[in-house]
Amino acid sequence: MTTFRSAVVQFEAVPDRPDRNLETIARLARQAVSEGARLVVFPEMCLLGYWHLRRHTADRLHELAEPVSGPSVSRIQELAVALGAGLGVGWLEVDEGELFNSYAVCLPDGTIHVHRKLHAFEHEAISSGSRFTVFDTPWQIRMGVLICWDNNLVENVRATALLGATVLLAPHQTGGTNSVSPHGMKPIPLQVWENRLVDPAAVEKAFNGPDGRGWLLRWLPARAHDNGLFVLFSNGVGRDDDELRTGNAMVIDPYGRIIAETPAPAEAVVLADLDLELVPLSTGRRWIRGRRPELYDILTPPQGNELDARAARFSEVPVDQ
Repeated sequence: MTTFRSAVVQFEAVPDRPDRNLETIARLARQAVSEGARLVVFPEMCLLGYWHLRRHTADRLHELAEPVSGPSVSRIQELAVALGAGLGVGWLEVDEGELFNSYAVCLPDGTIHVHRKLHAFEHEAISSGSRFTVFDTPWQIRMGVLICWDNNLVENVRATALLGATVLLAPHQTGGTNSVSPHGMKPIPLQVWENRLVDPAAVEKAFNGPDGRGWLLRWLPARAHDNGLFVLFSNGVGRDDDELRTGNAMVIDPYGRIIAETPAPAEAVVLADLDLELVPLSTGRRWIRGRRPELYDILTPPQGNELDARAARFSEVPVDQ
């Protein structure tokens, strides 16, 4: 196999309604597979919705959470087998009383691989995962998963590549977030989305501007290029509690080139043929072999200023060197 057709999806999840979101996922999965996709990547927490979860009590989160063996992921597993394709979906997992922002990749042979977000900041009751997720597939392609903010730390993508992944699934809920950094991403007014039918040019401009696609392009292609892997970026689109997700679903090749994307501020399925022969001689993959691990001890010892994911994400205190 030298090419592999995949799809990345953007859609607006209905808060706390996995039944309705499952209907959307099934419909879009069938559409993507009918167009030749063998893997379909849906957004982070797409079974439940995302940003509103921070307003729930811990008890309510436990009511909404499901184990990997629960009805929602089980239905996705059944659908993957029926369609003969891989399906990746995000949900709120509960395991032995602990909550995780998790992502299940259901493969056509019935196997499920679960990644727990390594840097979960959405709610104090949601724990962070503690391991990387890299796995073999029926297509002889080794894949990895990093959820949203996991991808912002360069060490995570490099570790995923060193574990052998050549395709990285990167489900997100991003765009229009309220960064405390002066030149970081900023919110997009909700009215832009609410007026999208009467002023479509305004919403497209906002979603593809500096607080959407423009921000992604500052760093996301570098993750693919520097590590010599494909990045399959899926995202929410539309209203997410009091913020707007900007879509911008895209597929990036191992040279950091965008090979497929959508500018549409709407539900969309983006298909791309991954040329797997690009990986072995890609600059990132070749440069990794030039690493000097003996120089990198500085990367592992604590520096004394580490924060947990929530504190790091929301702190307004300047970082002193």
